Amino acid sequence: MKAIFCWSGGKDSSLALYKIQKERQYDVLYLLTTLNENHRRISMHGVREELLDAQAESLGIPLLKVWVKEGTNLEYEQQMERTLLKAKSEGVTHVIFGDIFLEDLRVYREENLTKVGLEAVFPLWKQNTRELLHEFIELGFKTITCCINDQYMNDEWVGKEINEQFIMELPTAVDPCGENGEYHSFCYAGPIFKKYIDLVVGEKVYRPLELKATDDCNLSSAPLTKGFWYSELRKK
Repeated sequence: MKAIFCWSGGKDSSLALYKIQKERQYDVLYLLTTLNENHRRISMHGVREELLDAQAESLGIPLLKVWVKEGTNLEYEQQMERTLLKAKSEGVTHVIFGDIFLEDLRVYREENLTKVGLEAVFPLWKQNTRELLHEFIELGFKTITCCINDQYMNDEWVGKEINEQFIMELPTAVDPCGENGEYHSFCYAGPIFKKYIDLVVGEKVYRPLELKATDDCNLSSAPLTKGFWYSELRKK
């Protein structure tokens, strides 16, 4: 079955795509990513467009970029519907997500896909997040934190490699996969990538909270925060 993959560039997307490709039930025609048009970065994650492009090239899957300026629900839904209908016209029947346990987000996604006659797929749904993160690392994926929610963690956690030590040192209130919006990541190597993405980890940048509607592919269910720490990742 033909599908598009709702791609954030992080570890959950990478692991979900790995499982989808291994099962061979879906033919992923496109990676779909929401970007801020003003800053040309992945929404919420703050990752530069050039790094997203490098991921798509390494994966060998073309991108569908959904551009948003205002970040409102209406703008996002209109842009997404337009993109999904284009994909549907090419024979796409399913949209794949890396969500794990946020029920309200899943309902939102399914309701919006129903409007355009597409079905949602959740390959990681309801799996243990600590076990998923261990599996991710054991498979040889490499990823770094690109955005930290300062309600949960301080700036020391941004730009940090996600490995076994990372898991051991995580605060107890933080979900291992950051499923509540505690942190976001950028994956630069692993079994689904044809080549390693060389990174430069730049300065840490703090951004106060802005009430926006969208995350990597939909509404964010994260609690209100004071702001976010970002790592200025660049291609080497």
